[in-house]
Order: sequence, then C-alpha cells, then structure tokens
Amino acid sequence: MSAYDSPMRLYIPGAGRTGRDAWPKQSADNAVFAQFVPHTSKEEQLQHLAQIAPDGPVDVVAHSLGAERAVLALGRGLFQARRLILLEPALYDLARGDEHIEKHISTVTRAHQRSSAGELYGFWEIFRPLFFGGPADPEQWDQEKALAEHFASVSPPWGDGVTGEMIPAEGTIVATGNWNPEYEAIADALSALGARHIHVTGSRHRPQDHQYFEQAVFGG
Repeated sequence: MSAYDSPMRLYIPGAGRTGRDAWPKQSADNAVFAQFVPHTSKEEQLQHLAQIAPDGPVDVVAHSLGAERAVLALGRGLFQARRLILLEPALYDLARGDEHIEKHISTVTRAHQRSSAGELYGFWEIFRPLFFGGPADPEQWDQEKALAEHFASVSPPWGDGVTGEMIPAEGTIVATGNWNPEYEAIADALSALGARHIHVTGSRHRPQDHQYFEQAVFGG
C-alpha cells in the first residue's frame, strides 16, 4: 500500500511535547499533528482538534493525556475514527477504584491544591517525584520553574465524563510499555470493552518511539 492509499492519521500528543515534536519517529505522510498551545484549556484543545481533523474516518493516534482529549472529541462527534490507537492512555475515569489509580489521582489533586493556593513550588514538590522520578531541588528551581508552571496549568484527565460507551467496540488498540500499574489497569479496563491490548515492552511511557511500534500496532 502506498502512502497515498494509506488512511489519514490524526496524532494527539500528551502533556509534554506537542505538534510534530511529539512524534519524532512517525512519518508526516498523510498525517495531521495536533499542536496544543501551552496554558490553553481542555475546551480550547477540543476546539483545536475539531478544526484540524481531516474529513472522513481517520486513524486517531493519541498518547497519554491526549487519549482523554481524543475520547471526549469522539464523544462529541468532532471527528470520525476508523481506528483508535491509544498509547499509555490517561483514561483514569475508566479504572476508578483501582488502588494505583486512586493513589495517583489523590496525589495529583493534592499537588494542584497547592498550585491553586499560589504555592507553585509546593506543587512541584509533590508533582516532580511522581512524574520525573526525583525530588524537587531548590537549587534547580530557576531552571524548572517554567516546567512546573506548564504542568500546573494542565487540567488532569479525569472527572470529565469519559465512559466506556465513548470507546469504539471494534477498531480500538491500546499499547502500553508494561512498566506502570496505572496504565496497565486502564488497559485492562479498555480490554474489557473490546480493545486489543499490545505490550510494547521496553518503551516505558512512549511506545511510539520503539523501533517495532509500527509493526506491533499497524502491522507495517
């Protein structure tokens, strides 16, 4: 199959890199890359997806927090998904009650309570170890403050009404790195809804960067 004959892909990034930068291993042929502007609301991001989505069914490839945006957009009919490929999806509402999910939500909620109170460094003290694997360091604060501001502005991916009914019963693939119990719990919930679960072992949080990602997910 030539690139011209291949279905269009709509790539939706997570909370970090955005646009083309979030997908360095993926071809730009027949592809549209969502570019989320920093500090924009979830609603503004959904509007962006509606504006850039190609006409007709597309292969939607969404990473982490972007998976929640993708499912919310599908629920609103903002685009049509030929296939829905979810990479380490942050669909926490689908796995509520799991101990790892509840612990994560509680921790991130405490962090955002700090930032809402004007304590950005207090937010970072809680948030940084959870997402970046090391404690906040006052000596590194000047270098990391902008990063803390970015993540403090990102709306957490839960509490927005995501339900299993929004997930296509067929044509949904979930890929995880088999390293984090939260994402495995979410993948289990998606599998129960009919999704096909693929482990891209060794990729950790970015299956899309693995050398065998295309083969494992698309069969290419």
